[in-house]
Amino acid sequence: MKFGKVDNPALIDFSLPEDHPETTTVLSGVAQSELLNVFVGCAKWNRQDLKNFYPRGTKDELGYYATQFNAIELNATFYRLFPPEQFSKWYDKTPAGFKFFPKLSQDISHLRRLNEKVYPFVDAYLDAASNLKEKLGTLFLQMHNNFGPKNWDRVVRFIEYWPKEFRLAVEFRHTDWFNDEKVANELSHLLEENDIANVLVDTAGRRDLLHMRLTNNEAFIRYVGANHASDYPRLDEWVARIHQWVGSGLSHVHFFVHQNLEVESPLLSAYFIKKLNAALNTQLPIPKTLERIQKDLFQ
Repeated sequence: MKFGKVDNPALIDFSLPEDHPETTTVLSGVAQSELLNVFVGCAKWNRQDLKNFYPRGTKDELGYYATQFNAIELNATFYRLFPPEQFSKWYDKTPAGFKFFPKLSQDISHLRRLNEKVYPFVDAYLDAASNLKEKLGTLFLQMHNNFGPKNWDRVVRFIEYWPKEFRLAVEFRHTDWFNDEKVANELSHLLEENDIANVLVDTAGRRDLLHMRLTNNEAFIRYVGANHASDYPRLDEWVARIHQWVGSGLSHVHFFVHQNLEVESPLLSAYFIKKLNAALNTQLPIPKTLERIQKDLFQ
């Protein structure tokens, strides 16, 4: 994931901004009876991206990945519409409790850009993805960088059309969605009214996407490591913020680890999961396949 990549990460202030004031309001209104659900994973499971992650001789990459993590941010579904049978195969390869968080296809977000012809593609996508059954987590829509507030009517129609039985998170990248206060408020209120998560992206070159404004009882966080020593203290800060949100009522935490160059995503994930387990008293699986994960985390 090269989005937001910079030449010199050492020059970036990676500290997390303060919460938007409305985040406190949103969390104060959530049902306190919901159980805490925490899912952490990488963006992909293929061997080429997760270098040195799989034991020699591993043939079923997804099957092994699902023994090490409890979730995957499924980016492959952005590039093409897989048939229902493929989702069923993914379902069968993974254990109970595992969840997929698929990205909606580029046909929806980038090619048709939520226009009036997009809805048959939405229906086909959801028909296929529903074969993940209870393993289907929140789906997420990532809009193009140049999809700005002038497309407001398309966003409203899309959200009104979206079937409420499917959880949805949306990632807007055009700066005016956040830098224009009036637009930001209208967008957040639309998401709140429809129980849709406002995706948070932590990447070096786009700190404006860290709006820290939750719009429902879900924190959907896409963390992009910079292949730099700062990656680890950044994760520490996220653990502290998530702990704060959970203390305020947050029940759904979905955190996905990327890197500009996918070299150590499993290592970063293992570090984060260990710290998060300690902070939240959870028992998420910690990836243990790399000897240096064991060395770095448990010494």
